Amino acid sequence: MRDLKQTAFTDRLTAQQEAKKALLAKFKPKPTVQDPEFDKLAEKRAAEKEALRQQHELAKAEERREKAAKDAERMAAEQAAQEEVEAAKRADRKARKQLTKEEQKARRDARYAARKARR
Repeated sequence: MRDLKQTAFTDRLTAQQEAKKALLAKFKPKPTVQDPEFDKLAEKRAAEKEALRQQHELAKAEERREKAAKDAERMAAEQAAQEEVEAAKRADRKARKQLTKEEQKARRDARYAARKARR
């Protein structure tokens, strides 16, 4: 029963060696197959990257434009407020000057009247 397959010792050794070689062959790195579309893929990725970069650049430019518009609006509002304050100061100064002119005229008239009264 033992020798049913009619295998000799050397046959078993060669079978064992072949099995071992097949097992080791599984672990050996296989030569890589270069994808024919690889160069096109790199170009495609580069194009996508460039498109994405341009998109980001446009978004940044839009943000800068909006910021500049907000800054200009804020500056215009500040300038208008400053002009309003200066206009109020000028009006006060004019009112004071007018008052002092009237006071000066009243004093001059009083002196004139006093001189006339003395005669």
